[in-house]
Amino acid sequence: MIPRIGHGYDIHRTAPGRPLVLGGVRFEADFGLEGHSDADCLTHALCDALLGAAGLPDIGHFFPDTDPAYRGIDSQLLLQRVCAELRTRGLQPANVDLTLIAERPRIQPRLAEMKAALARSTGLPVGQIGLKATTHEGVGELGQGRAIAAHAVALLIPR
Repeated sequence: MIPRIGHGYDIHRTAPGRPLVLGGVRFEADFGLEGHSDADCLTHALCDALLGAAGLPDIGHFFPDTDPAYRGIDSQLLLQRVCAELRTRGLQPANVDLTLIAERPRIQPRLAEMKAALARSTGLPVGQIGLKATTHEGVGELGQGRAIAAHAVALLIPR
């Protein structure tokens, strides 16, 4: 088997009255993200990157938003299940790289916590998780703070 690369992307609109969870870390904010689960778009993008690298369907196939079992679920549990699925197929993550796009809140001070949470869920050492945060420079829905998005790239290798 050769190494396999996958890309994931996710975006969620902001919503008042919901908790804001990004990369498995809860942020103090006056809004959260719309979604069936905890709406952690960073973790969802990572799930899709891992699944894509394995040649599998996306996160919605495995955890459909029509299934009440996933209402409000912690996305770190979904990520753990994705990694377990990879192991059954003889694959494991070698490294991942993620970019979070958000106008607010400030993400930079919490990057280390987010990397630690993702490391626990994937089994990767923290040093094999790249994580950056940027803004959308005021452009579009993202730039107006009406949504948060994430990109993820994952490299899988044989176990």
